Amino acid sequence: MVTRPRDKLTYSEPIATGEITISAAPDKVYRLVSDPVAMAECAEELCKARWIRGATEARVGNWFAGSNRNGLRRWVTHAEITEAEPGRRFAYRVRTPFFVPISRWEYEISPEGDGSRVTVTNWLRVPGWFVPLAIFITGEPDRVATNRANIATTLHRVKARLEGREWHREPRV
Repeated sequence: MVTRPRDKLTYSEPIATGEITISAAPDKVYRLVSDPVAMAECAEELCKARWIRGATEARVGNWFAGSNRNGLRRWVTHAEITEAEPGRRFAYRVRTPFFVPISRWEYEISPEGDGSRVTVTNWLRVPGWFVPLAIFITGEPDRVATNRANIATTLHRVKARLEGREWHREPRV
């Protein structure tokens, strides 16, 4: 399914979700998923992150910048944390450095047995006029399928990291 935001300008439905059970306490899971610098090691497109605007931790209103890549394509995004509830929820909205909205990401963490269930949800927020530019910048015409696949990959890496198992990222081009 190719992303066609011009067909649906409300973006009320998520475009991608994923979930996984991890043998780690919710607080430990939250510490990782709410740290974009650490998450860059597990994420598929995000290859580097840094706190900006004086931020040093996950708090509502704090910002971080992400350096992203898809093959030879590179781009930067800025994200504002909109929810930061330790052990339960972490969410942020993403935009370009020149203020065009891109997406919203949300991590829900709930206790499950001796571990946690983590659910990631992603909403597209790109205005229709920006879609051709976004495709050109990222090289990705099917954002829905890409985000679904990337969420699954990222969640498996988070699980391996938190459970102390080895995992290796494919070399980045």
